[in-house]
Amino acid sequence: QVQLVESGGGLVQAGGSLRLSCAASGRTFSRYVMGWFRQAPGKEREFVATINWTGGSTHYVDAVKGRFTISKDNAKNTVYLQMNSLKPEDTAVYYCAVSNRNYQTVDDWEYDYWGQGTQVTVSS
Repeated sequence: QVQLVESGGGLVQAGGSLRLSCAASGRTFSRYVMGWFRQAPGKEREFVATINWTGGSTHYVDAVKGRFTISKDNAKNTVYLQMNSLKPEDTAVYYCAVSNRNYQTVDDWEYDYWGQGTQVTVSS
């Protein structure tokens, strides 16, 4: 089992920044693919970013490219999502997730463990 706890969400004005953290505990953390997803009110959950177990490969949804950065610290069992130049359309509950697969994926059904989510609200 893997337990994930997100933090760092909050209310920020458009153009501002937030850094989300996801602390993992349980099984070996470093050899899993990690991802961030988000779900806005009335919308389906969508992929945001993913990072492989070495941290050397990342992938982003087009809407956040150049603004968000995913990273991980295996020593701390933590994955981060640095969000800059935030827009009102980034408002959502953000979830981190772990996949047992050895490839990066954007499909939420391929992730096996999920955190409880953290709210990000961007005001205009």
